[in-house]
Amino acid sequence: MKRVLAIILGGGAGTRLYPLTKMRAKPAVPLAGKYRLIDIPISNCINSEINKMYVLTQFNSASLNRHLTQSYNLSSGFGQGFVEVLAAQQTPDSPSWFEGTADAVRKYQWLFQEWDVDHYLILSGDQLYRMDYSAFVKHHIDTGAQISIGALPVDAAQAEAFGLMHTNEQGRIQEFREKPKGDALKQMWVDTSRLGLSPEEAQKRPYLASMGIYVFSRETLFDLLAQNPTATDFGKELIPAALNRGDHLQSYLFDDYWEDIGTIGAFYEANLALTDQPNPAFSFYDESFPIYTRPRYLPPSKLLDAQVTQSIVGEGSIIKACSIHHCVLGVRSRVEDECVLQDTLVMGNDFFESSDERAVLRERGGTPVGVGRGTTVKRAILDKNARIGRNVTIVNKDHVEEADRPELGFYIRNGIVVVVKNATIADGTVI
Repeated sequence: MKRVLAIILGGGAGTRLYPLTKMRAKPAVPLAGKYRLIDIPISNCINSEINKMYVLTQFNSASLNRHLTQSYNLSSGFGQGFVEVLAAQQTPDSPSWFEGTADAVRKYQWLFQEWDVDHYLILSGDQLYRMDYSAFVKHHIDTGAQISIGALPVDAAQAEAFGLMHTNEQGRIQEFREKPKGDALKQMWVDTSRLGLSPEEAQKRPYLASMGIYVFSRETLFDLLAQNPTATDFGKELIPAALNRGDHLQSYLFDDYWEDIGTIGAFYEANLALTDQPNPAFSFYDESFPIYTRPRYLPPSKLLDAQVTQSIVGEGSIIKACSIHHCVLGVRSRVEDECVLQDTLVMGNDFFESSDERAVLRERGGTPVGVGRGTTVKRAILDKNARIGRNVTIVNKDHVEEADRPELGFYIRNGIVVVVKNATIADGTVI
């Protein structure tokens, strides 16, 4: 894997994840109480012995840069490697920002070409899954492919949201269509049992969806970019262009948990699904394939007369006499007496407030970080450093699906109340 360079695409402005992306890049959005989305592809690379990684981003990249700097010193802890952020920049040759996935790679191809590598692994920075990329690259080499695409078997209902591949019996891609429907969808049917699924599963999931992850052979990548100078996207333009000119494109079947964290709803469900017992669909408890993140050296959590069921609690938290069910609580979370938290994601805090500091803040009419006494929160996301007052009710009482209330410190997306980072919700507020 020393001859592979990984390019992780940070994505666009993350409008579908707003307001979580209001102050941070999409790959820097917190996940599972202590991680960030970017930790997933980076950890997959490290576990696959691929240790040369570039992360391409252009929106709110400061927090992402800080996280990567504090988390991954690959030259010492993980062998001779690096993780480096490449932010969009204006130059005389390239006056515009990134206009798509392919355009982002094109704008930095001068740097990627300097590396003496044979293959480029192109990944997304906002997906949750565990994959051994070395097997992916080996399959690419063994089949003699010029481009390989990660393929997820899906059913007809899911298929309409993806770019789909039609392959022959050996998995070679013969056709690629972006989000087909109706008769066009039926034409993309594949006997997935020939690619490794059981006959029963093949009947349920007869379509191959592109995961948006690729292995490119060196010459193929730069030749395609040169021959298609106006192409800005891999899935919509470069992949069809490669097929049209007769390149060898190969699918690589991935039949395991995979979630595209593209919307608030998907992000919320993916986080709470981590609390499922005894076997969650995705688990961070895998010693042979760990997910890495920033070491914080926090103290253990304290629970005082609290009732906690089916939940994850990040380190450094203090939880008093309260009820917590089906929740994910991030690092340094603070939940006071008589609170009820249910089906809620609390991202935690970036700092501690001592008991004295909290008392002084209260005396001066302020609100300490965390969830105040007597508060009820259901089906919500509380972003970092949120200050929720006493006797607050956050339950989406009017059953609103979408709403913007930035002046009040919250939004509603997919029926989920999202309290924004650093927001204060005053005592007695009802949402």
